[in-house]
Amino acid sequence: MLTTRFVNGAPNWIDLGTPEIDGAVSFYKGLFGWEFQSAGPDAGGYGFFQLDGRTVAGGMQTTPEQGPPSWTVYFQSEDAQATAKAAEQAHGSVLAQPMDVMGQGHLAILADQAGVPFGIWQPALNKGVDVAGDPGSLCWVELYTPDIAAAAAYYHKVLGLETSGVPFPGGTYTCVNPAGGDDASMFGGMVPLAEDPAEAQAGAYWLPYFEVEDPDAVVEKAQQTGGRVRMPATTLEGVGRMAKLADPYGARFAVIKGEPQQT
Repeated sequence: MLTTRFVNGAPNWIDLGTPEIDGAVSFYKGLFGWEFQSAGPDAGGYGFFQLDGRTVAGGMQTTPEQGPPSWTVYFQSEDAQATAKAAEQAHGSVLAQPMDVMGQGHLAILADQAGVPFGIWQPALNKGVDVAGDPGSLCWVELYTPDIAAAAAYYHKVLGLETSGVPFPGGTYTCVNPAGGDDASMFGGMVPLAEDPAEAQAGAYWLPYFEVEDPDAVVEKAQQTGGRVRMPATTLEGVGRMAKLADPYGARFAVIKGEPQQT
């Protein structure tokens, strides 16, 4: 599962682009108890969502020209320039060239072979989020893609990611882990768009999951505060109880109360 023991290829950051940062701050505070802390006058309005003083995500107000409201998942790279080059060679694209972020690290925004945006974070002073896997924080990421095999090949070339099939109710789920990792290092999965008509209509993207204590209560709160339920709270045997949501501005995410892991 996702932890803050970051390794190359694993998610180490996530941030929100939204047309109304104040409204988004209010919404996510209601759901997860997050507070918002500005990154300072030189950060262009960027700031940090925090839970009990620990950073769980970033966020900023964006314009339509910067893309639709969305969560962006970032993966750790030891060399952002090399990763960006590998993305292009693997028939992806570089949406934002690698850049230094005030000495905190190097950032790049890439897109995979299906056009799905994702980020790269090469750590320096900022290693990544302070907490993962705990209630109110990122715990899993899922790629909805039109071609599992092509996506697996792309992310293996660019990030070294490895995939494996796991028996799942109704079929097989494609799990993702960093190079050389084991089952305990799995941090996400890949899902064919064709298996979910609602997702197919929305298009390919990375979906972040946040751990919560009570998915049903989160769904109810989201509805009360302007969010949209994309999949109601559902129990999946061996996995947990989950729901897919969108915030009031359209950014998509999911929540889950995972079942205790077998030891």
